[in-house]
Amino acid sequence: MFEDTRMKAFFDERQLRHAPKTYFRRGAAMPHQEQPQRAEILRDMLIGEGFEITKPGDHGLDPVRAVHNPGYVDFLPTAYERFVESAGTEALAIPTMHPGVRRGKEPKDIHGQLGWWMTDTSTPLTEGTWEAVYWSAQTAISAAEEVLAGARSAYALCRPPGHHAMRDCSNGFCFFNNACVVANHLTSKFKKVALIDVDVHTGNGSLDILYERGDIFFCSLHPDPTTYPTFFLGHADETGEGEGEGKSLNILLEQGATEDDVLAALDKGIKAIEDFDAEALVVSLGFDMAADDPLAAVQVYPDGFAEMARRLAAMGLPTVLVQEGGYLGPSLADNAKAFITTFREATT
Repeated sequence: MFEDTRMKAFFDERQLRHAPKTYFRRGAAMPHQEQPQRAEILRDMLIGEGFEITKPGDHGLDPVRAVHNPGYVDFLPTAYERFVESAGTEALAIPTMHPGVRRGKEPKDIHGQLGWWMTDTSTPLTEGTWEAVYWSAQTAISAAEEVLAGARSAYALCRPPGHHAMRDCSNGFCFFNNACVVANHLTSKFKKVALIDVDVHTGNGSLDILYERGDIFFCSLHPDPTTYPTFFLGHADETGEGEGEGKSLNILLEQGATEDDVLAALDKGIKAIEDFDAEALVVSLGFDMAADDPLAAVQVYPDGFAEMARRLAAMGLPTVLVQEGGYLGPSLADNAKAFITTFREATT
């Protein structure tokens, strides 16, 4: 059935080079939550659990352009350098103006372009951002290639994360939507692919990208989306349009939801994916569902993450796990260990 049942983990050290210090939230500057140490903790857990870390291959940007506006993709490689030339190294490379409803045309000025292609202050550009973003995407694509070649599953330790990135703009710590890149890449072999988002925040970028797709089913579990960083997308009545009608499912949780609540929502998502007859699965994997995560909104513990892994693995689908959130809380390594090792054991 599957040519290889041993789950590989993919990661590239160059993803650590994006090191933002500050962002603004509710009008105040604060330390940036999305730090390189997140990936180091997850990498070290993998090594401790006997995973061999595989470096991704270089698959170029065509798989990224397949889901993102090519103009947005072309903007990022030189954006920081151009910003520094204009504003100096002491300035924070964030947008300070926006086009509103996005009528108009892309400006030529770097400051106008930051507002055109970036939604908020949470994705500041740094000297190492482009390398990190590029290799985060290559990590995801390499995991997809592993499954396309016959593996039962693969884990992509992607950092920066991706599920808030929309077709034509960054958002919420995210630049390229790695999970959507993977889902689209898998359609080269599988006629129907499902993407389930179990990060605590709305997969608003994935919803934006996939909303009119009929071949990729999208499901997101999250509390009421009218909170940072999503605010605008992820409501229960957003179910898709055109060929994608009925192919998007937002399952809303209450703030402070228990493990039982989360698992019940997961079961609904799994049932919908089975009804869709998905042939392959992508999991946007966020450990910020944890009760002690710095951005906590629900109450999941290591045993709950392990149970989530069992239920997803029991679907029996070729699966790519794509890392999303999960920040520097006390249980980050324990939650990651519980989910990833359980999924490995259940699929080997």
